[in-house]
Amino acid sequence: MPNRGLSLKLLALLAILAGAGCASVAPAPPSQVLLMGEVHDNPDGHRQRYEALRALVEAGWRPAIAMEQFDRERQPALTAAQASCHDADCIIAQAGNGKGWSWEHYRAPIELALRYKLELLAANVSRADASKVIKDGFSAALDAPTIAAFGLDQPLPAGLMERQQSEIAASHCGQLPDAMLPGMARAQVTRDIWMAKTVREHASGGVVLLAGNGHVRRDIGAGRWLSGLAPVSHGFVEAGNAPQAGTYDVVHSIPVHVRPDPCAAFVAPKKPAP
Repeated sequence: MPNRGLSLKLLALLAILAGAGCASVAPAPPSQVLLMGEVHDNPDGHRQRYEALRALVEAGWRPAIAMEQFDRERQPALTAAQASCHDADCIIAQAGNGKGWSWEHYRAPIELALRYKLELLAANVSRADASKVIKDGFSAALDAPTIAAFGLDQPLPAGLMERQQSEIAASHCGQLPDAMLPGMARAQVTRDIWMAKTVREHASGGVVLLAGNGHVRRDIGAGRWLSGLAPVSHGFVEAGNAPQAGTYDVVHSIPVHVRPDPCAAFVAPKKPAP
């Protein structure tokens, strides 16, 4: 039986969250499933998201925390680290994927998990497995039950693949060969589905997914694959980049992070040999 007092607290806090950061859509109803996005290198966004999550936990919510930053094969190491570590740096050293993430942005939520004994979940598909999907399809990284459960044994909706390919092309400065886009879109879908699978498996006790804004989208991200769970998706979006309606349930506007032009030194990858 759900705790009605706690549910009311969560409802109030979620309403506050929806109002913070210039949310552009009406707040969604309270949920045991939150999808909270990020711009990976934006410290203001990480800070806002952490404060929002901390407020919910301090109000009594005890979700598992699923994180894009840990690849799925690191789950045993992550579980062992939580049992033995006393700080975030220890967990990162024992279970992190090494280079590729600016771990200073993730210490706070990991410390929160340690302080309140919240389970940490490795929610991502590794680059190696994603590369297999690009070349050989979903079955290269997903087992048959997962493929069947998410309908991947049927053609994906054309609109989904078109939007994924468009997003991938834009994020790679428009310099990818067109022939690479379908495979890379499949890899992105694989990551979203694995995140959704991880979330679904822990939804009954409450779960929050911390991942890039693209992964928490309702239209093409993990949120698309969570029908029946009423997830609430929060996008933490830099000012001036208003998303289309239906992308997130709640949009938080964050200051633009000053960074070098990512396209200035971009070198398009070569198409892999068949």
